[in-house]
Amino acid sequence: MFRSTVLICGGTGCTSSNSEKLITLMQAELVRLGLEKEVNVIKTGCFGLCALGPIVVVYPEGAFYSMVKEDDITEIVEEHLLKGRIVQRLLYSETVAEDTIKSLNQTSFYAKQKRVALRNCGVIDPEKIDEYIAVDGYAALGKALTELTPQQVIDTVKASGLRGRGGGGFPTGLKWSFAAANQADQKYVACNADEGDPGAFMDRSVLEGDPHAVLEAMAIAGYAIGANKGYIYVRAEYPIAVYRLNIAIAQAREYGLLGKNIFETGFDFDVEIRLGAGAFVCGEETALLNSIEGKRGEPRNRPPFPAVKGLYGKPTVLNNVETYANIPQIILNGAEWFAAMGTEKSKGTKVFALGGKINNTGLVEVPMGTTLREIVEEIGGGIPDGKKFKAAQTGGPSGGCIPPEHMDIEIDYDNLISIGSMMGSGGLIVMDEDSCMVDIAKFFLEFTVDESCGKCTPCRVGTKRLHEILERITAGQGELEDLDKLEALCYYIKENALCGLGQTAPNPVLSTLKYFRDEYEAHVVNKKCPAGVCKSLLSYFIIAEKCKGCTLCARVCPVGAISGTVKEPHVIDLNKCIKCGACIEKCKFGAIIKK
Repeated sequence: MFRSTVLICGGTGCTSSNSEKLITLMQAELVRLGLEKEVNVIKTGCFGLCALGPIVVVYPEGAFYSMVKEDDITEIVEEHLLKGRIVQRLLYSETVAEDTIKSLNQTSFYAKQKRVALRNCGVIDPEKIDEYIAVDGYAALGKALTELTPQQVIDTVKASGLRGRGGGGFPTGLKWSFAAANQADQKYVACNADEGDPGAFMDRSVLEGDPHAVLEAMAIAGYAIGANKGYIYVRAEYPIAVYRLNIAIAQAREYGLLGKNIFETGFDFDVEIRLGAGAFVCGEETALLNSIEGKRGEPRNRPPFPAVKGLYGKPTVLNNVETYANIPQIILNGAEWFAAMGTEKSKGTKVFALGGKINNTGLVEVPMGTTLREIVEEIGGGIPDGKKFKAAQTGGPSGGCIPPEHMDIEIDYDNLISIGSMMGSGGLIVMDEDSCMVDIAKFFLEFTVDESCGKCTPCRVGTKRLHEILERITAGQGELEDLDKLEALCYYIKENALCGLGQTAPNPVLSTLKYFRDEYEAHVVNKKCPAGVCKSLLSYFIIAEKCKGCTLCARVCPVGAISGTVKEPHVIDLNKCIKCGACIEKCKFGAIIKK
């Protein structure tokens, strides 16, 4: 029995900040002091508060150490683990109370969260199946196989109100019922772990922190629809997730939880991994199925839908990682438990990858119906440097920008669609007053153009034309009629593209046109970028009254565009200036402005 347990984040974010080295150093220090039999060190998945990584948590005290460096490990071991004195300087400030340590659940980041899909992330060692079993892992599979019929499993999922967390929001139980109703000699269960939205890392974190939850859910789905084979399609760019998935699959097979005659019920089910090569379009369900089959990753015409004719032409259930991560808890706790969370038409919780201009970047899971304001201002800690909130992009390249006037909207599938955005897989990018919304629309269109599979003309050509118009506008060559062209082309693409990628590609343009049209007009009428982002529309000036003549700006200018003598105001030659911004970065007196 250990007297202390140390949890160290082993997710991608903290690993990139050398958390693996922290684990090695801590284990070495424990051995040096003879504490290796008293202190247990566990590598976990993501804690969620990525802005404070690397994270080290020590129990039973619950000391939450943030931004831990290699040089801090010896102090933590010698002071806290050996002498029992908590290292105050390393504690997450919100957990510090006068005479005690506050629980993480009392901090602004965690207080309004409800962790269902993420319940084990940052809690257990994802590479040890025994730890998953210790927190009721595989109990749901056992219950389904020994106490419920396949139809009862489907009915439970239906009654829970769980909708697909991959973006479409289709009722999960209904999808399963379609596949179950189709008779075939072979059926499949597939998992979409091809998380391609810029800034999204929800599914990656679940796979890294709780891979067995997904395997258990896929087996339950297999039992429900009559399938004995599953495939997890995961991005090859997720090496930690792939590594832990392989370990989890091997362990589940060893324990008889995957393979033949599971729980001695006669039910067979096994899982294989298929690696994706990074094509965004393979997040679309039929393109993903093509890729698993070894074909070009491009969408199929629908109908027939995968539940009727999917992988290798057989009935197939395909859900994403987060959707599956909810299934074991629904089976264990009941449909009513899950349906009690969320809104009338969007039940349960939703995981968001919170990024951009926000203090608390990281992974959050909140009940459906939580407002954008609560996520940004309370959980996210607001905008850095006292800047104003300008917009939030949900749904990645397929979503739209939510302006300040909609900050109090309750986030669920239908509400987001009503204001021109969408849930998507869960990326939530926050923008402040320094963001140019025309440039944001151009960024997402550039991504879509690059990722279009090219199968249909509206997407292949239409998104390219949209991007060209936006490039003209940001270069100062746009005209007012371009705004009408943008809007007309957007609606044409939405109505005629083959798959969801093309149909939703215009959303960033339409939402920014709707809520930030004044910025578009400033670009085309005044030839100015109000946010000061579009280089072609900027000019740099030196304010003579503030310039001290230190010559630093002239020395860093790469093209010699700045002239002047020592202790005299300098001048920028606008004909030579390449608008690199080097001068404004170096000026110590705030004498250089761009407008």
